[in-house]
Amino acid sequence: MFFTQYGPEILLRMGEHLILVAIAMTVATSIGIPLGILIARQPKIAQPILVVANAIQTIPSLAIFGFLISVPFLGGIGTTPAIVALILYALLPLIRNTYIGINSVDPAIREAGIGMGMTDRELLLQVEIPLALGVILAGVRVATVICVGVATIAAAIGGGGLGVFIFRGIATVNNQLILAGAIPAALIALGADFFLGWLEKQLTQHRERKENFGRQIAVASGILLVIILGLVVLVYRPTAPTIVIGGKNFTEQYILGEILAQHIESRTKLKVDRRFNLGGTYIVHEAVKAGKIAGYVEYTGTALTAILKQEPIKNPELVYQKVKQEYDQKFKLEVMKRLGFNSTYAMIIRGEDARRLKIKTLSEAAKYTPQWQAGFWYEFLERKDGYEGLIKTYGFKFTKPPKQMELGLMYQALKEKQVDFVAANATDGLIPVLDLVVLEDDKKYFPPYEAIPVFNQEILKKYPELREVINELAGLITTEEMQKMNYQVDNQSRPVEEVARAWLKSKKL
Repeated sequence: MFFTQYGPEILLRMGEHLILVAIAMTVATSIGIPLGILIARQPKIAQPILVVANAIQTIPSLAIFGFLISVPFLGGIGTTPAIVALILYALLPLIRNTYIGINSVDPAIREAGIGMGMTDRELLLQVEIPLALGVILAGVRVATVICVGVATIAAAIGGGGLGVFIFRGIATVNNQLILAGAIPAALIALGADFFLGWLEKQLTQHRERKENFGRQIAVASGILLVIILGLVVLVYRPTAPTIVIGGKNFTEQYILGEILAQHIESRTKLKVDRRFNLGGTYIVHEAVKAGKIAGYVEYTGTALTAILKQEPIKNPELVYQKVKQEYDQKFKLEVMKRLGFNSTYAMIIRGEDARRLKIKTLSEAAKYTPQWQAGFWYEFLERKDGYEGLIKTYGFKFTKPPKQMELGLMYQALKEKQVDFVAANATDGLIPVLDLVVLEDDKKYFPPYEAIPVFNQEILKKYPELREVINELAGLITTEEMQKMNYQVDNQSRPVEEVARAWLKSKKL
């Protein structure tokens, strides 16, 4: 059942993953091996280059991906910054092994070549590289396996690949989806390691059979090239005009993005490329501004405070009109009609704690905060409508600093009593299931968070039919329906695609 549902997408993501790795390794090899040869010839620059390569390797992969999406000439999100990150991670083993391999050639052999009248170029190509090839290929082997593993992070910035399943599984607490990404990635890594290990063994043990071995290498390389080209054609084959719908990294955004995508595909001739795991608000906002995605679903309160950096406003209509006007003037983005529900922040505690302490509001909870461990996602700690304003409004005094974690892990941490107080969304489906209680915002601190599709105006000019199609969804999603859909994905492990399709069908869309 699972493979029937996700089989085609698994194959597609495997293709994307292999293409990312193949391109990155091709470029990294073209840079790393010549650089290794250079520092073997110029020992004075060897240490600085190896130190830089080592330093890159120590930087957490997510940090490099995050940094690269902010580099303008790399185009923000997508495959380009992902490939650059993979190249950077692959360089160290390639440079180091080439350097070690060349330097490990017996000086007597090198002197014999010089005595025979060989030029430096001939000595390198006919003596040093053939003797060092086994060590160099070992570096290629290590770099390839590193690339396969790190490529799973590419999904966090819209680079595709098998990481899409892993991040989706974490966001929806679905182990099947996590395994759907992890197992194929492990198989690719093992396959690459086996093939390159075989190649390395052939080079080191059967060098004397040059003609036969050369034929074997040519055949193996040809097969590998055909496979890669086939995957390129499969993944990037010409289709109907395609637009990209994006989303943030939590369940509700997956569902809303899928509703937009399915409705667009059913009402137009456009095909939708889904990029539903683009991190937090700022990444998705920059992506739609740059036209890397056509649109996504935002929330009015988030747009007002996080993007426009303005003070919270309580009036929903005023917030909507202000966001619509400012987005048009400042960013050339069109704010569509509201979808109908308010996904306000929910400050949540365990039901057993609420009953034991007899608290229903945030004001009543304030005196217990010194005993509690809070848990918030990263963006909430930085926003104007987030942590700082909340503790000032209600006088919260947490003794320990809040734990920072992904939204998808909040409820698990609360259930396992790793945290006692979290910030989530009022529409989350796991709230009633896990016997959690939403504390009333009795001082009305949080602004309204009405769901609004936000689209790039240039893309709307290119595909004007999108405006009417998206606005057909206006006012149709109730808060109860959104909570139910979140519950179906988070608790019943129903596929996002199926839940979105069922809702569209229920509205005769």
